[in-house]
Parts: sequence; C-alpha cells; structure tokens
Amino acid sequence: MAKLTQDELIEAFKELTIIELSEFVKKFEEVFEVTAAAVAVAGPAGGGAEAAAEEEKDSFDVILEAAGDKKIAVIKEVRALTSLGLKEAKDLVDGAPKAVLEGANKEAAEKAKEVLEAAGATVTLK
Repeated sequence: MAKLTQDELIEAFKELTIIELSEFVKKFEEVFEVTAAAVAVAGPAGGGAEAAAEEEKDSFDVILEAAGDKKIAVIKEVRALTSLGLKEAKDLVDGAPKAVLEGANKEAAEKAKEVLEAAGATVTLK
C-alpha cells in the first residue's frame, strides 16, 4: 500500500460523514492505544491545554433526546443532516438519546437543533 500524504488523508476525511469520522477516531484510539483528548492536550506545541479548552467551546454535539410524535419527520431530518441511509437514521432515532452530529461548529449545531425541533424532536447541545 502506498503511503498517503497528509493532504491526501485530509481529502479522504472530507468525504466521510461525522458518524463515519467518529467511528474512525474510535478505531484509531483502539489500534494505537491513545485518546484523541490526550493528543489534543499534548499537541504539536506541547502547551496545548489552553488551545484544547478554547477549541472545545467551538465544538458541539447535537443530541437527539426523543423523537416526539412526528418520528418520520425527525428521521427525514436526521437523514438530511447526516447523509445516513434510511435504516441507519431510523435506528439512530429509535435509539435516542443519541448524538446526531458530533464536533459541529456552533452555527451548524444550532441550525441542526432548530431543524430537528421543528420536526418535533427534543434536542440538546453539549
């Protein structure tokens, strides 16, 4: 297998959904026996604790607490937000509380919350 450059890896990550990227991070942590939090704190500059705390404020998880009465509308919105298939979106909604988006910026997280609440869901941002 040819070695990929950092730019090629970034381009490959851009093609992944948030959920796929989250699964990749979990697998990476498992294989290399590290945590992403430890890497963020250590960082390339070494004193990244302040940067990690600042970065955390810019990153939000959109948590679907309950689908409400209009479950089908919520499933449609989850599919639109995540690019999941019908079965995966239904499983996510049925398994609430679950994260719909992880690591989203504030604007995207608030928009997703608004859209899901308009569809009848109960949503929290973390």
